[in-house]
Order: sequence, then C-alpha cells, then structure tokens
Amino acid sequence: MIKGFKMKLYPGMAAEYEKRHNELWQEMIDMIHEYGGKNYSIFLDEETNILFGYIEIEDPEKWNESADTAINRKWWHFMADIMETNPDESPVSVDLKTVFHLN
Repeated sequence: MIKGFKMKLYPGMAAEYEKRHNELWQEMIDMIHEYGGKNYSIFLDEETNILFGYIEIEDPEKWNESADTAINRKWWHFMADIMETNPDESPVSVDLKTVFHLN
C-alpha cells in the first residue's frame, strides 16, 4: 500500500529538518522497517514549507502501531521544535487521497 501525507515546517527550519533526517537514528530506521515501511521519501515545497511524504507500507494497521513505540515518541519530541505538532508532539499530518498511480 502507498501512503501519501503532508506536514508543515516552521519558517526557516528547512535546513535543520533536512540535517536531522540526514542523521536519522538507526533505531528509527529499524523501527520503520520492522513496522513494514519502505521506500520512504519526504519532499519540501520551499514556497509554503509544506512537506509531502511518500511511504510504501505492508499493512496499515501494523504501521499505525509504530506511533506508540518509544523510539517514535522520542523522534516526535526531537522534531517538535521545528514543525507543526499536535499536543502529544506528533506532527500535524494530513493523509492525501490517491488520485493516480502507475506501476
């Protein structure tokens, strides 16, 4: 299954966001793979600070469980100062509807 979503950075935080992801913790990489995520990419619209995420997941239910892992919660806390977040520090994320896909 393909999942597309959007999030939003605070102004001036694009370089820091990219830096943190270029130094992604091995524990996060392992968790993403353990919960069925692969081919994960995030793109930035520099005019709006909107991030577009694309990830392929094996099972949506299993993927949703990854939110409650300790390493994921630690990552959310680490990222909360540079992007829009909910009260639990999860990123404000809006799922996008697939309107076209070509293999």
